[in-house]
Amino acid sequence: MPRNAKHRRPRTGSLARRLVAVGTGGAALAIPLVTAATAQAAPATVEHVRAAKAAEAPAATPKTAATTYVVVDGDSLSKIAQAHSVSGGWQKLYEDNRSAVGANPSLVHPGLKLTVNGKKAAAPATAATETSTKTSAKSAETGSVEPAVAKTYTDNLDGWIREALDVMAQHGIPGSYDGIHRNIMRESSGDPNAINNWDINAQNGVPSKGLLQVIAPTFQAYHVPGTAMDAYDPVANITAACNYAADRYGSIDNVNGPY
Repeated sequence: MPRNAKHRRPRTGSLARRLVAVGTGGAALAIPLVTAATAQAAPATVEHVRAAKAAEAPAATPKTAATTYVVVDGDSLSKIAQAHSVSGGWQKLYEDNRSAVGANPSLVHPGLKLTVNGKKAAAPATAATETSTKTSAKSAETGSVEPAVAKTYTDNLDGWIREALDVMAQHGIPGSYDGIHRNIMRESSGDPNAINNWDINAQNGVPSKGLLQVIAPTFQAYHVPGTAMDAYDPVANITAACNYAADRYGSIDNVNGPY
């Protein structure tokens, strides 16, 4: 008899060992087992994407901070704008400080405070401001209308000039703080009760009076409505004189001697 051959277990490769026979009737479907070696990297999360975009985004450009500058002798808006690299030049500087400078941008007086490279910062809250805010809120709730708070001025030369400038602005009368101040100091040295009793006007019975030495006929002809009818009143005297100067010289700023 032939020698019985030993039935040896067929050798299978690693791939065969990793196959699983799945019954499908009479056929077998080989399905590879997924091992750790074939795992793919986890997809990026939403947080990862956002972090990557944030890292790529350019840093925000800081806004230019406003600076307060005090005018000194020899200054001009052009010189100040150039020294502070104001974007827009002296025109932008004048636009941001028009209320302080006045109608003539070529005249800025020493001591004037200008805001450079931005709008003026809001004043810090005071007790009066807080009270006003609360009152306004209450008015909004009740529907009532609160009267506007009147602007106040100091009772001195600076306050008189500033009040006069506000009155002039309402009536379209040109003039600047510097132009008014310069002429007052020449005419009366800042004394609202000054009177000239020796010149030709005095000899004619109409002496010059007040801060800008206005004679009665001129005061009456150029009196500005809303101001006192007293030529010695500082604001009435200034506004009438500036009204006259505007009519004759174009502006009180153009007056540099007796007028």
